[in-house]
Amino acid sequence: MKIQMMINHWQAGCPVMPVQKVEVMSLRIQRMRSHWLPDFQKLLERKKQMTTEEKKTLREDKLKQEEKYMWAVVDGVKEKVGNFRVEPPGLFRGRGEHPKMGKLKRRILPSDITINIGKGAPVPECPIPGESWKEVKHDNTVTWLAFWNDPINPKDFKYVFLAASSSLKGQSDKEKYEKSRKLKGHIQRIRENYTKDFKNKDVTRRQIAVATYLIDKLALRAGNEKDDDEADTVGCCTLKVDNVTCMPPNQIQFDFLGKDSIRYFNTVEVEELVYKAIEGFRAGKKPGQDLFDKIDTSRLNAHLKDLMPGLTAKVFRTYNASITLDGILHEETEDGTVLEKIAVYQRANKEVAIICNHQRSVSKSHESQMTRMNEKIDELKSQMEELKADLNKAKKGKPLGYDSEGKPKRNLAPEAIQKKVATLEGKIEKMEMDKRIKEDLKTVALGTSKINYLDPRITVAWCKRHEVPIEKIFNKSLLAKFVWAMDVDPEFRF
Repeated sequence: MKIQMMINHWQAGCPVMPVQKVEVMSLRIQRMRSHWLPDFQKLLERKKQMTTEEKKTLREDKLKQEEKYMWAVVDGVKEKVGNFRVEPPGLFRGRGEHPKMGKLKRRILPSDITINIGKGAPVPECPIPGESWKEVKHDNTVTWLAFWNDPINPKDFKYVFLAASSSLKGQSDKEKYEKSRKLKGHIQRIRENYTKDFKNKDVTRRQIAVATYLIDKLALRAGNEKDDDEADTVGCCTLKVDNVTCMPPNQIQFDFLGKDSIRYFNTVEVEELVYKAIEGFRAGKKPGQDLFDKIDTSRLNAHLKDLMPGLTAKVFRTYNASITLDGILHEETEDGTVLEKIAVYQRANKEVAIICNHQRSVSKSHESQMTRMNEKIDELKSQMEELKADLNKAKKGKPLGYDSEGKPKRNLAPEAIQKKVATLEGKIEKMEMDKRIKEDLKTVALGTSKINYLDPRITVAWCKRHEVPIEKIFNKSLLAKFVWAMDVDPEFRF
């Protein structure tokens, strides 16, 4: 990895230097680092020691500086802007084994940026004296506010949009979930059609049928052909022969790098005809050759749109994620405490995350966090034993004795101690529940499916039906993003 980074760095235009000069330069960098590091560490230490008031003042000053970049006026309504910051220059890291890792990300200047404003609106001030915007457009048919070419992949663009909490984004989200709900009325016919084509004599039709089955049942992305300078990730249409292993009698093992270079490793039982079809697609091919050699993403997408207007692999993912959450919540939620209901929701959310392959690596601090939680639970249990002993004494009218510091305990009525016992039981129950959930979800990322694939109306309606505070499920940013879903009927079903 480090060698590739160095090669990319020098190929990015850095001059080639003799080994001796490289060694001298390396020594100079080490000296510079040893010179500046103490000052940097002092700065970090000072930040750690800042008082709450100092931190608050710093935040307020930063907000004042950014205020003029944070808002846009759309049809007379003030809307929040999304991420308006440009990435600073530096070395490109990328995700996974990216072939451009180590290339230099140059500084983006105003002359690289095209902005989009209303006709007659004042042109925003250019932040760098002597610079000017690349272009000023007045296009009311698009939702972007600014864009520039990616310095690493110049054919790609970086955009500034309105924030997720804006009314335009909320409208777009609602339309997305409504489109997925429409699939409910077509899904049976679609599944019957692709099942019938599993044994079609036309290889192309057979490959389209199996690809549609995999997108439906495994929530695979369609996949796009990658250039040599892009990360080698895989989707359904770009599966290679060596990404798929047939395991008799009807199991298929998938092993490939999916979106963001996250490994998809899954062994699944498939229908017998699907198993035979995949065996046939692999026959006579070498590792590295396409499993689906007769179709590509555009061909598959055209087929999906013939099945239902606007149907894509993402619509399938959204439908299957939302219908899974809705079904599990409806079947498994029982009367109980709020904590028990939240645990049901977390389990359902986990099932969806597994379907969508939303994984994460176990954090380095996981073990220490679990240790601290166990210590805290043990401490609370010791307090519980002491309280119960005090309760027995109080019921018998005996003095409560002395605390751990040797001071006499204040005598309390049995009812008051019983109330403390109940409060402590609640704390212990919550901590044990939190511990189980933390351990259960250590390799699963729940947030991605909540943000992108789960119709928020399912969650809001479930919270209303079962009297669970919505704040226990959605954080502050999700509450702002899904404000359009908050007035849904409690009996809503996806």
